[in-house]
Amino acid sequence: MDIFTQQISNPWTLLPILIWTAFWKGFALWTAVKKDHKKWFVALIILNTFGVLEIIYLFWIAKKNLGDVKKVLARIFLPSKKE
Repeated sequence: MDIFTQQISNPWTLLPILIWTAFWKGFALWTAVKKDHKKWFVALIILNTFGVLEIIYLFWIAKKNLGDVKKVLARIFLPSKKE
């Protein structure tokens, strides 16, 4: 068994990759829908590039910045105060 197969079969290696990919893909797809970028939506949903294409889309095409990413992460991990 080669080193790549050993690493991918290890759940402790695979879990961070899945979380990383799911976050960037979800954020990019959500942004593409909001901006009505249908061709980008299809490309993002079909191609799996482990977040690379999603990051390119978000920062260069959709013109998002790091502050936008931080806001999304804050909404995910910090509880909202609804009163």
